[in-house]
Amino acid sequence: MIASGLRAVRAQAVFNPPALGERWREWRGGYPADAEHEPHLVAAITWLARAQDATPDGGIARAYSLVWHRQFGRRGWEPAYPETTGYIIPTLYAAAARCGRPDFAARAERAARWEIAIQLPTGAVRGGVIGEPESPAVFNTGQVLLGWLAAFEETGDGSFAEAACRAARYLVAMLDADGHWRRGNSRFARPDATLYNTRTAWALAEAGARLGVEAFSNAAAHSLRAAASLQAGNGWLPHCCLTDPERPLLHTLAYAIRGLLEGGRLLGDARLLSAAKRAARALAGTVRADGWMPGRYRADWSAAVRWSCLTGQAQMANNWIRLAQITGQREWLEAVPVVLGFLKRTQSRRSHDPGVHGGIKGAWPVGGGYGTYEVLSWATKFFADALMRHEAVEVQGLGAVAPVSLLA
Repeated sequence: MIASGLRAVRAQAVFNPPALGERWREWRGGYPADAEHEPHLVAAITWLARAQDATPDGGIARAYSLVWHRQFGRRGWEPAYPETTGYIIPTLYAAAARCGRPDFAARAERAARWEIAIQLPTGAVRGGVIGEPESPAVFNTGQVLLGWLAAFEETGDGSFAEAACRAARYLVAMLDADGHWRRGNSRFARPDATLYNTRTAWALAEAGARLGVEAFSNAAAHSLRAAASLQAGNGWLPHCCLTDPERPLLHTLAYAIRGLLEGGRLLGDARLLSAAKRAARALAGTVRADGWMPGRYRADWSAAVRWSCLTGQAQMANNWIRLAQITGQREWLEAVPVVLGFLKRTQSRRSHDPGVHGGIKGAWPVGGGYGTYEVLSWATKFFADALMRHEAVEVQGLGAVAPVSLLA
């Protein structure tokens, strides 16, 4: 009991100067935001590079904890995280093309080869971080599948296609007859609230299209249509949260929308696209004038909390940009500049702490209920993606050519 109490005390912000510094900046209104995207993009990608260098194996650190972390028993860089490393791979390839930095492409390939080295014999990708007991996770498998497909596209190396095939076969094997994944879900998430696996189905559809395997495409279509059939009339997506399906995270809602959107695009399914539009339109209506959005929602799309999930906001900026590109309708871009402006004000480009400088935190305020007192690899990834996408459509129009064919 005494040891547990001491751990709880050590995790308080008051005993961790980096956390106190971030809270002070929030009280002052955040950080200066540059009108141009490039300074923020370079800072974010450089943070991701440091997160990779912080691990001994080629994977990318899950996060940087501003306080003493109870699970990992320390403050600072956390262990490599297979799930998010998987979908950071396409971001590094895109940044290499955008910034003229072949070293970022080398980092992407290194991460993709590391993912092959730790792929489970079943083809699955493990849940959690390196160092925790191995257990397969359907969602994580889908996210790394996207990374392997990007690496195959960029390098032509068949080993990435082989790993992708193994992962896709695992996903097909785990899919129930009604189109839902109930087996093989991560032990770190509720098994009864995984509608966000639409993003896994999107990865499976990409595998079908890119590897020429019709069975992958058919399974993806079955899963996506099963998920869309559950949508409420107001666009609400039920059973869609890691912990609280009655008040889901913006993060997992945004995952679900992206899966429906990209899956609908690939499969040419107007119903899936309409499902994504309904939910994305509802969320656009919740953006405050300063760009803030609530981190959790109720079924009527009202705010369930008073903090923001920065990851989810960055994801929604990407979703709205993709909707504009796919539909050709610029009105989908209306919320993007103000949301990106808000995210920019949360990014420190002044800190001398390498785990803070350039990264995006889990929540605003930093003590909010998602990624509490952490700078997250996946929040930083989605922020970088949104900056690259928005810059491209502003300069080249909605027909802008993506720096890579798969930016997940």
